[in-house]
Amino acid sequence: MPPLERGWARVTGGRSPLSGVLVPSLVLHTIGTKSGLERDTPLMYCPEPDGRMLVTGSNFARDKHPAWTANLAAHPDAAVTIRGKRLPVHAARIADEELDETWAWIERQWPGYRGYERNSGRVLRIFRLVPSDEAKPNP
Repeated sequence: MPPLERGWARVTGGRSPLSGVLVPSLVLHTIGTKSGLERDTPLMYCPEPDGRMLVTGSNFARDKHPAWTANLAAHPDAAVTIRGKRLPVHAARIADEELDETWAWIERQWPGYRGYERNSGRVLRIFRLVPSDEAKPNP
């Protein structure tokens, strides 16, 4: 998927992730922990009823966490672009005691998605993105 996403980003000027054709998707704008530069990552997200968004660091079941999760943990004030609209967000990592409930919510929308966690052999990092202003995205 990552090579296809990069190609699609070149075609669309980065305005819309390819995964957005099938599932709710966004571009996450974080600050790199090592470089200090803005990093843009296309991700699918799981919308919550109140306008918050859940993003999961599945990394396609690879054995390492994706870099964007470390960036978001180090710099939780970030931004997302959804359907061309940029929105400031604040990220909070889902606590261990909330993981099962959060996974239940995610899997109601995407059955079997937790299989990425089982296949990777690690606990996936899940973040809740809370819009910093009144604008709330629609899924």
